[in-house]
This record gives sequence, structure tokens and C-alpha cells, in this order.
Amino acid sequence: MRCHEQPTINYQPMLSTLLELQRLKRLDRTGWVLRGLAPGAESVAAHSYGVAFAAMLVADEVRARGVEVDAERVLRIALLHDVAEARTGDMPRTMALYYGAEARASAERAAFDDMIQGLDERRRSDYAALHEDYERRESLEARLVKAADIVDLLAQALAFERAGARELGEFWEGVEERDFGLEGAAREVVNELIGSLVAARRELK
Repeated sequence: MRCHEQPTINYQPMLSTLLELQRLKRLDRTGWVLRGLAPGAESVAAHSYGVAFAAMLVADEVRARGVEVDAERVLRIALLHDVAEARTGDMPRTMALYYGAEARASAERAAFDDMIQGLDERRRSDYAALHEDYERRESLEARLVKAADIVDLLAQALAFERAGARELGEFWEGVEERDFGLEGAAREVVNELIGSLVAARRELK
């Protein structure tokens, strides 16, 4: 091979993954549908975007307060955290009551692994490690993404309620006391942001 020639890359595995992920753009967030909102109110892909943006905002604020945060890791985890739902569907929280949290987690891990199976070994290893980190909340970055997941949920609930939706109170129950395993400035930022969302909701009444 001449020195200026580039090795041939098989893009089919990337293309297959990208095409499968298109499902998330049309997949409804089940929780809203179960509570009477019209189909199409929010897709899983829309939620994932909201989580990634919220995670970026939170990570940047935490860094501004002097805490070292790997922002790239935060965004990668945020983008990957709901990928498995392209195969499992969006399972509501109540499902864990019947199947068990471990069974649900196991199914999502298997679906995720199958979805990335066609990628090269390094990408499979990297993505699987990020997904596992999110599930186990082992790093600060993973815990920030989980907090961002709830922040986006609350922001969406607030937007729906401002538009006239009702019966969404359960999503707000206990959110100010929720423990994300954060400490110091990270805990302060998340608590302040959630507190601001709760305060904004009180203004509706």
C-alpha cells in the first residue's frame, strides 16, 4: 500500500447503528402517554437531547465552582444512556414493580451490547464501559448525567403543565430530597437547579 493511501474502512456497522437509532425519534416516552398526554408529546430521542444539554449546563457550572469534571465523558454518557430503548422500548418505572429492577437492567444491558456488536472492538469496549458506568453511577460524570436525566424530566413536566396538562404531580414527589450520590459543589448545583424548577412550578398554582 502506498504511504499516501488510507486503509479501507467498513462503514456498514456505523450505518446500521445510526439507522436503528432512528427509532428513538419516533418512540414515545411511555410515562407521558400513560398519563393522558397525546402520542408524540415527547420522543426518547428528544429526551436524550434534553438530558445531554442539561448535563452540559450542570457540568459547566460544577467546573466553574472548581470541581474537575470530564465534560466529554458527561456528554458521551448522556448520549448513550437510553440507546438500548431502540430495542427494548421505553419501559415505565412501574415495570420494575413487576419484573424487578435487576431484570430490567439486565435486558437493557443485553440490548445495548447487541446494538453495538457490529462496531470495532475498541468502540464496543469504550461504549460498553460508559453504559455500565451510567448504570452503576461509579463516576462523578455518570452521577451528573443521572441528575440531568431528572432535571430534563422535570423541565418537560413543567412545560406540559404550563400548557395545561394535569395529573403530573407524581413526577415531582420527593425530587428535592433525591440523593444522586453527589457531594460539595456538584450537589449544590443540582439541588439549586431542581429547587428552581420546583419554585417555578409553584408559581403555576
